[in-house]
Amino acid sequence: MAKTAVQILRTPQERTFEALRQIAIIVSASVFIALCAHITVPLMPLTPVPLTTQNFAVLLVGLLLGSRRGFAALMLYLVEGTIGLPVFNSGQAGIGHLLGVTGGFLLAYPVVAFVAGFIFERGKKTFARAALAGLLAEMLLFAAGLTWLYAFTHSFARAAYFGLYWFVAAEVIKVMVAAGIASRWRRSEDR
Repeated sequence: MAKTAVQILRTPQERTFEALRQIAIIVSASVFIALCAHITVPLMPLTPVPLTTQNFAVLLVGLLLGSRRGFAALMLYLVEGTIGLPVFNSGQAGIGHLLGVTGGFLLAYPVVAFVAGFIFERGKKTFARAALAGLLAEMLLFAAGLTWLYAFTHSFARAAYFGLYWFVAAEVIKVMVAAGIASRWRRSEDR
């Protein structure tokens, strides 16, 4: 991307302010994800994986912030949880939770946000493009989560039972809502 004259001639104070603004956006996104992680519906005894709005937040952050900032926000989120901040579902934290049964989903989040942002930022900001980006990112998320669950259960059928079947309808809704918000937001920015 070519730099404009205005970008080249900015003062050091303006560059510092812009850097701080970007950091604030990334930190705010990680806080948003943590708040959404606390909105959860346990599905025990059916599955140890809870139904949460965390995936919605990951998609929305990726779509709104784009690939690089979305990835950074999710990496920060994982670091926050790893060092003990109660940011994972139901206020969980620590490396033990990160490596637990939902670890495959959690560890995939930065890549999921990157993929959603990468696909959406590479064209016209339509609902269809946002929905496609969200769908492909969700497929990646569930591939990682189910692979991780397979390591715990040693059965693809049990992994799918615990980590997929109970979530399909909710995930479709999350993708559609995130796509609607992102396409509307991004189009309004372009005006």
